[in-house]
Amino acid sequence: MTRRRLGICTAALLCAAVSVILGCRLADTDGVTPVPQLLAFLPWLLAPAGAGLALTLLTRWWPGTIWAGVLLGLLAWFIAPYGQGGEPDGRVLASFRVLTSNVEFGQATDALVTAVREQRPDIVFVEECDYGCSATLRRSLSEDYPYRRSVEGAGSTGSVVLSRFPLKPAAGIAGSTMGMPGAVADVRGHAVRLQLAHPMPPLPGQLRVWRRELGELREFAAALGRTPTVLAGDFNASQDHAAFRAILDTGLRDAARLAGSGRTPTWPARTAPAIGAQIDHVLVSEDFSASDARFLDLADTDHRALLVDIALHGPG
Repeated sequence: MTRRRLGICTAALLCAAVSVILGCRLADTDGVTPVPQLLAFLPWLLAPAGAGLALTLLTRWWPGTIWAGVLLGLLAWFIAPYGQGGEPDGRVLASFRVLTSNVEFGQATDALVTAVREQRPDIVFVEECDYGCSATLRRSLSEDYPYRRSVEGAGSTGSVVLSRFPLKPAAGIAGSTMGMPGAVADVRGHAVRLQLAHPMPPLPGQLRVWRRELGELREFAAALGRTPTVLAGDFNASQDHAAFRAILDTGLRDAARLAGSGRTPTWPARTAPAIGAQIDHVLVSEDFSASDARFLDLADTDHRALLVDIALHGPG
């Protein structure tokens, strides 16, 4: 095989692989393994697409140059933040700080306690908070966070919501594999619906469960009406997944995007922020604005914590 033919074949393989993933993105579907897993890293497909373009230029394969150029254009289009933006019109009724953290089977509990004491969020969503994690949070933070809702469990199944504001019970997401508790917070006289999100990850053989549980979160969001809401946690999905975009299409907005950090990776923590995907989110209803988003590196977890300052606005 000549060098030119080898270059053309390599470029064609690179462009074909990128085309399959982009085809699913264009079709608004998450496809089958390995497409959902690769969609999480869609911005990094610029590398194989760019390499394909370089090879087509070196080999003077002009149809391939057009192909690779189209792929790069589509990638640039899809990398733009998805969902609604903008500020609510009404005056600010209450401002508060929200933190969400996946502590990886409770391993990062001590690091989370330190971060909470330093950053002083008003509401904390904790995923993969096992029995030991839940007990530690109760022992270490109950004075500052006297209100909590939780689903107690081992390993990844436990979840906890801590709050400085009074909480009333609210139905969580029933039938989920991992705990997703809910509550209604009294935020300085304003009722705000809180819901923790932690659907199954898109593991091979578990895609049906992943889609179903993201669909249950979408149904929850669609039923909210005009209720001020914060839906936060580890969604195991990015804006490049159709199942997550369906949640945003109900009218919820990504607070990190509103604060100008819509593509900052949260997982895997070992390679973020250089390489990764933003799968940890704080979603808010249309009557919220966000002024700041910070990503905290905690020891002993594969997720970065997300800390956002949000404000509830009144009618415009």
